[in-house]
Amino acid sequence: MLSQWLKTSKYTVVFTGAGMSTESGLPDFRSSKGLWKKKDPSKLASTEALNNNVQEFIEFYRGRVLGVKEVGPHNGHFILADWERDGLIQSIITQNVDGFHQLAGSIRVAELHGTLQKLHCQSCRKEYNSEEYLNEEYYCECGGILRPSVVLFGEALPEDAFQMAFEEAQKAELFIVLGSSLTVTPANQFPLIAKEHGAKLVIANMEKTSMDIYADLVINNQKIGELLQELDAKLR
Repeated sequence: MLSQWLKTSKYTVVFTGAGMSTESGLPDFRSSKGLWKKKDPSKLASTEALNNNVQEFIEFYRGRVLGVKEVGPHNGHFILADWERDGLIQSIITQNVDGFHQLAGSIRVAELHGTLQKLHCQSCRKEYNSEEYLNEEYYCECGGILRPSVVLFGEALPEDAFQMAFEEAQKAELFIVLGSSLTVTPANQFPLIAKEHGAKLVIANMEKTSMDIYADLVINNQKIGELLQELDAKLR
């Protein structure tokens, strides 16, 4: 059914969450083994931490940058990039900050929560590659603190990414959620926006979500990479 929808849809948008990243070997946030079970996000991943707890903030994010550099995109990321090149999907909206979609070759990606692949100066906004953290360089030439270009607790989503996601959701004829529990707002509103504008909604996540009742198709208990491989085989 889904492969047929992919073939006939004129505008398909894919929305990816933590389930896409965990298959590359990255930890998620909210599961029983997630990052926030061991750490308090308000003390490590917030504007308050950046301003008042700089050393711990940097140590935490250096670890996250290292983690992203140690792994990389899995086959599912590459399949989505192929589908974009082939015109099967038109864009990706992601909650993930690993940058793996772009590393795999995807171009039209709205990164709702920013990226760990870049840093910027908190003072002058100059951009740097995240390699600076690996080299233990934490300060800009202006003297400001270098921070990852991710959305911290207490910050708004990046306007350009949010606007792109909003427009893509409205245009979608088929909207596919891959590996998101759809619990984080406002990101979880995009599937509903797509549905309200007439899109078929597919939710593929290991566990059930509170938004499954709105979906035209729900897929549980299957790894995203495996699902994408199966679909890709049917599309070729």
